[in-house]
Amino acid sequence: MNVEYTGRHYDVTPAIRKEVEIGLAKIRKILGDRFEAKVILAVEKHRHKAEITISPRNGPLVGLAQAKDMSIAVNEALDHLEKQAVKYKTRWETKKRQARKSEEVNKWNGHSTSADPTDVQPTVGRTEKTAVPVMVHRYPAVAKTTEVHLVRSEDAVAMRPLTLEEAIKEAHFRDRDVFVFRDPKGKLMILHRTRDGRMELIEAP
Repeated sequence: MNVEYTGRHYDVTPAIRKEVEIGLAKIRKILGDRFEAKVILAVEKHRHKAEITISPRNGPLVGLAQAKDMSIAVNEALDHLEKQAVKYKTRWETKKRQARKSEEVNKWNGHSTSADPTDVQPTVGRTEKTAVPVMVHRYPAVAKTTEVHLVRSEDAVAMRPLTLEEAIKEAHFRDRDVFVFRDPKGKLMILHRTRDGRMELIEAP
């Protein structure tokens, strides 16, 4: 695992490196994937800040935290990153299940590409001479609709103008799939995390 460290007004100690690498090893077990990591550790006005970014196959994940002590900040950033990794893995597995179901539906709807002439097909007719082959379609059961449940979320809206980079980091930090903000020029922007884990930018008119 390649880990790149950057210290800003802070010397990265061996103890901190060990904490980071132990935490990243846990995340690697969750994702089951190799990834590179960038760690930025900074001290600003007696506040210790940790920013840890990993790059799995379908987009980066970022863990941000700040505390009075660098060890606490690093562990909080790793905890946040671990939660994102679990969501990332769940999304990825759901996408694969949906792809498999789609293939099964296409097969049952007569889209199978099998060209074996020995395949047995149901027939309709009084005698063997007048019998006509028919295709049997089987459709999946229709899922029941659920009631709409609305919850107000102030955590999904930025209270001050942000650049795109700041908004992406803030959305990762707050662990939001939808994040609304205004850019420095006052234009309304919406960040949306798609099912494959990528961030999509929507510019409101």
